[in-house]
Amino acid sequence: MASVQRVGVLVGLDVGTSGTRAVAVDVAGAVVAEATSFYEPDSPRPGWSEQRPEDWWQAAREVLTAVAAGAGDEIVGLGLAGQMHGSVFLDSAGEVIRPALLWNDQRTERDCVAITERVGAERLLELAGNPALTGFQAPKILWLRRQEPESHARLATVLLPKDYVRLKLTGERATDVSDASGTLLLDVRARRWSDEILDALEIPREWLPKVYEGPQVTATVRDVAADELGLPRGLLVAAGGGDNAAAAVGVGVVREGLISSSIGTSGVVFAHRDSFSPDPSGQVHAFCHAVPGAYHLMAVTLSAGGSLSWWRERFGGGAGFEALVAEAAEVHPGAEGLLFLPYLTGERSPHLDPQARGAFVGLTARHGRPQLTRAVMEGVVLSMRAGLDVMRTLGTAVDDVRATGGGARSPLWLQLQADIYGCPIRRTAVDEGPAYGAALLAGVAAGVFSDIDAAGAGVRPRELITEPDPERARRYDELYEIFASLYPALRDAMHALGRS
Repeated sequence: MASVQRVGVLVGLDVGTSGTRAVAVDVAGAVVAEATSFYEPDSPRPGWSEQRPEDWWQAAREVLTAVAAGAGDEIVGLGLAGQMHGSVFLDSAGEVIRPALLWNDQRTERDCVAITERVGAERLLELAGNPALTGFQAPKILWLRRQEPESHARLATVLLPKDYVRLKLTGERATDVSDASGTLLLDVRARRWSDEILDALEIPREWLPKVYEGPQVTATVRDVAADELGLPRGLLVAAGGGDNAAAAVGVGVVREGLISSSIGTSGVVFAHRDSFSPDPSGQVHAFCHAVPGAYHLMAVTLSAGGSLSWWRERFGGGAGFEALVAEAAEVHPGAEGLLFLPYLTGERSPHLDPQARGAFVGLTARHGRPQLTRAVMEGVVLSMRAGLDVMRTLGTAVDDVRATGGGARSPLWLQLQADIYGCPIRRTAVDEGPAYGAALLAGVAAGVFSDIDAAGAGVRPRELITEPDPERARRYDELYEIFASLYPALRDAMHALGRS
């Protein structure tokens, strides 16, 4: 590969919602070691979603130790990625005050209203690129002040999930611009914390970490941590990226016209943009990219693979994912007149509604598990298309859509994306998710690659392309019109049920 200046192995660490994953990557881009440690979020009340930061650190220790042992060469850089928006509250001694509130937590609707009133709806879009949404970090800080004043009185530091692990590794408080964009506290155009928003919300700047570009060095691993984990002393740690920005780097979405479509716990459509161009309606997010100086638009379906997991766990009758998907693959498009709204944890794009509820619409006595499973999968991709369509209206070129996340490994998920989006879907030869992109960012930080383009030179699409079937695509266009009509028709009923 061109532009290689140092020889060694790069490690990427992704602090996810369902587990933490580490990969070791050689200079040719091949994965030479990998490890994953799983855990679960907690939902102590309806609409709440929490995790213990200590569980992330324990999982990170496990996977880094395993990857360090299996790397087979000197590790020269470590990059971090992780679930966005979560709030880790620490006291002055660096101790966790309470479980972290996650990206899909919906308890802060009242605090979002307060933020909009204090800053102004238009000004929020100008500065932060987004309206105040329940998942973001800023309303979580206000919720802590309002609901748990004793905890708030101890507050000295607020970190994002991956940056808590960074603190444990290095002793330094740092973040990157892509992840910081999801706090609602960043001046996204200027790529620094917004004094105007912080002052309006009475949040001290000293609570927040220093902000870096994705491939910048933030610190080195502490000797005690390096020795424990089997990492080299003095190992540099790159800023990295929020999970979707890092995953986009890992599949080469680093220029305009390239789109990534990720089906994991959430569903994300991600478009690289060279300039800051927020959506005036706020229906899709405008964030900094992990690529220095670049931005991205992002549409989020909160419960994508999460909807299929819910269906399997509650109603799958003990069947595994493969068996359920195989059944669904035998069902014709449209699931025999059945649609599913995947709003199990509220919804973001395009509805921005924490009170949205999931629903099957069109149920008959004929429908069974295969039809319902297919409806769940189709409903997820129909919801993601709604976000992609908003991006298209904003002038986003869709030249090349690259599938990533767990859904990229399923032929049915791939075909549904091709048919419902109406465009070819590609996979890259190596798709290891955010951890892989974080490793490439570490490679730039370590001098292994001269820049992001050089780091991504080895990212190649597979020869096999999933093409849309014209007849199925027409059928899904018809279904999409019906799907898009359901949320407006049911919104008032959803909200009334949420109050009951």
